[in-house]
Amino acid sequence: MNIRHRSSALCHCSFGKSDIATMLSAAKAQRACPQCRTRLLVLFENGFAGLRPDSPRTLSRSTPPSIRAIGSSRRSNARLFSTTKRKLQDGQPESQPAKPNDMETIVRQAKQAFGDTLPKGYLSEEELKLYERLYGAPLRETRPEDVGIPTSDYASASDDLPRDPSMRVVVRETEDGQLEEFVYQAQMPEPLPGDLEEPTAQPADIASTNETELEELPSEDGLEYIRAVAKSEREYSALLKLQKDFEAASRRAAEEDEADEEELIEEEEDEEEEEDEPDAMFEPRPSRVHEYTKIGQWRTDPSTIQLPKTDFVDPISQLLRRTHINHVKEAAEEAFGGAGLPHSVATPERRKNAAQKPVAMEAGHHRMNEIEADAYIATNLPGLYASVMSVLVEVRKRLGPEWVSKLISRENGEGPRVLDVGAGGAGLAAWQQILQTEWDIMSEGGKSPTHGPPGKKTVVVGSHQLRERISQFLHNTTFLPRLPNYIHSGDQSDLLDGSEKPLPKKSFDIIIASHQLLPLKEGYQRRDLLDNLWEMLSPDGGVLIVMEKGHPRGFEAVADVRSRLLDEFIVSPNSDPQSAQIELEQQRVREQGMIIAPCTNHKQCPMYLTPGLTTGRKDFCHFSQRFIRPPFLQKVLGATHHNHEDINFSFVAIQRGALPDMAPTSVPEQGNDVTKRAFEGYENAAEQPHPLSLPRNILPPLKRRGHVTMDVCTPMANIERWTVPKSFSKAAYHDARKAQWGDLWALGAKTRVKRRVRMGRGGPVPNDGGVRARAAAQGNKPRVIHLNADSTGIYSARENLKGKRRDSAARRTKGGKKRQIEDLMQELKDDGFT
Repeated sequence: MNIRHRSSALCHCSFGKSDIATMLSAAKAQRACPQCRTRLLVLFENGFAGLRPDSPRTLSRSTPPSIRAIGSSRRSNARLFSTTKRKLQDGQPESQPAKPNDMETIVRQAKQAFGDTLPKGYLSEEELKLYERLYGAPLRETRPEDVGIPTSDYASASDDLPRDPSMRVVVRETEDGQLEEFVYQAQMPEPLPGDLEEPTAQPADIASTNETELEELPSEDGLEYIRAVAKSEREYSALLKLQKDFEAASRRAAEEDEADEEELIEEEEDEEEEEDEPDAMFEPRPSRVHEYTKIGQWRTDPSTIQLPKTDFVDPISQLLRRTHINHVKEAAEEAFGGAGLPHSVATPERRKNAAQKPVAMEAGHHRMNEIEADAYIATNLPGLYASVMSVLVEVRKRLGPEWVSKLISRENGEGPRVLDVGAGGAGLAAWQQILQTEWDIMSEGGKSPTHGPPGKKTVVVGSHQLRERISQFLHNTTFLPRLPNYIHSGDQSDLLDGSEKPLPKKSFDIIIASHQLLPLKEGYQRRDLLDNLWEMLSPDGGVLIVMEKGHPRGFEAVADVRSRLLDEFIVSPNSDPQSAQIELEQQRVREQGMIIAPCTNHKQCPMYLTPGLTTGRKDFCHFSQRFIRPPFLQKVLGATHHNHEDINFSFVAIQRGALPDMAPTSVPEQGNDVTKRAFEGYENAAEQPHPLSLPRNILPPLKRRGHVTMDVCTPMANIERWTVPKSFSKAAYHDARKAQWGDLWALGAKTRVKRRVRMGRGGPVPNDGGVRARAAAQGNKPRVIHLNADSTGIYSARENLKGKRRDSAARRTKGGKKRQIEDLMQELKDDGFT
């Protein structure tokens, strides 16, 4: 190895007596060549006794790269600066212990070493009194940074370099003119004979330090610093303790950070799904979460749904080949509100403040041309499939694995009867995947019936063009142009189709009604739709699923259905008593039933205390499901950064009665005791908790360092905020970091507080003295009406509208004002004023 020295002309090193000052100059030493710097180090290490005679100033360029050490035979006994006996010196000066009676010297040394701070127990009581008399009480205990101990880089990157003293580093210039470090090995000088005989001199106080304590020190830099600055045994011990405490605390913090990072990495790895994974399955993957946490998880497996390629994606892609994708994109944006399609079933993030409108194009529309049909199947069906699949998986978890198998193994061999209203066949496609999976499980266990995969599928599709396209991937399916109306058919329900031959009344085990309520503006229309769906639902364990978009208007529509079902249709052991104000037009007999999901209570919804629409609502119950967009949807949306989408929806699933050959699902008592038991946690419980006795996460958990905060809806119908810190339970904290939006929580929490629900202006007004509270208080004031009367009676009236809103039309036109007076006179006449 040849190392060329480019700056030998600038090196003014000399080893003669006359130029020794020049050699020791800091500026000259920095510009010295590697050979000269090595010899300087040798001089400082071994003293100046080994100086050789003056050597030439110039060095040949053919100098070998290896640095020859100065042998012991070439050393001389010359003493240039001192005539005393040479002796090796250590970096630590000899301590000069103070006399026991000289407390003032010890106190002054403590002040000089530690400043305005003082280590704990450093001075005795008498010395501390003297310290306080001279300098006052110390501000606080000494910290490592107060005495100059390195705190940020005590384990710097330099520790990773080899500590072999023979390894040297030089900077050389590359061909590009840049500088790079070059590591080479140099030959070290041989030790002097005196070095082998005489041990390294250290102060008595440092030598007495226990060697085991030195081995415990994780940092050599800290030890070297302490040896350099310590002036006494007491000071050395205090600094050593500070260094050890600091580095131990730093190590503990680093280990905690590493553990947190590992947990976050594991959480991210659990959420990431591989693209080649199969569709949603129901067998749980092996994991470290608690058994009761697995039971309450809301998710498919994998959590990101991939649409079935053979049975769903490929047929739709084949249909869309007949039309250029740009035409489909233009038609979709025109029908569904522009870029991002905010008026479709999707809920784009950037359009959350858009108008909360229903789905602009329904599957039941009778007027739909070819391009509109292509736009509907390309934009709505993927999101509908993902949302319905998520709900069906949750319903199956809550009803148990026997629910689908009992429907398949019916004695009449019909299998489950499913009706899709509003999803355009996407709900049936999702149900077909669940049915096929259950059928495969039964076939593997030898329990499959003699017939093939059973079941009857019915879908409501109004347009002929749309029906023609959906039939390409939905086989053995009955298509209805409209929903049968059993409510207004009277006693002739068997002759609904106008035929002479009576038709049996349709009954379904599962009804999926998606996005049917928001298009209906009037309340009586929504009531008629719900009554009709309930009539078509089987009384033997039928399941009704009502879904809407995941925004406040959609939640309010679903919450209104839930409230009406609890008040008029079903009877649950824990439901609130029926209100006396409800007057049914026709006496309806309430039946046994239960809410399957998402609610774990049968009381009034804590987010829907006031019926009707509200403005400014911030909190509403909804859930989210992620799915992989198919290629045709990617092109329609023009998406390039990612190929997945999160669709938000609100839903409620209710069961009517129970299957004849299946034990009815028991509903536990839901009250304060159940909520208190859930708060304590079921981590060590021997008996599995009932799902309806657990709170549900209504929002994504807030995962912070050292604790997790969850907003839950409790079995007592309260919205509370539960906090699970690391100190509560190791298993609970681990599972809380794995918890997701919609999961049931079974491992309890450390703290709980009631969370205020932001329901907007339509909710109850708190008596907090604000503007809303004052306006609500003024709403109870009596009306002030000025009457003008004569002998014939009242001939005019005028209401004092101060502080109240006037009709804008009545202010602008005389006719409007006249109509207002006539209405007021009629109101007075109806009340008995003449």
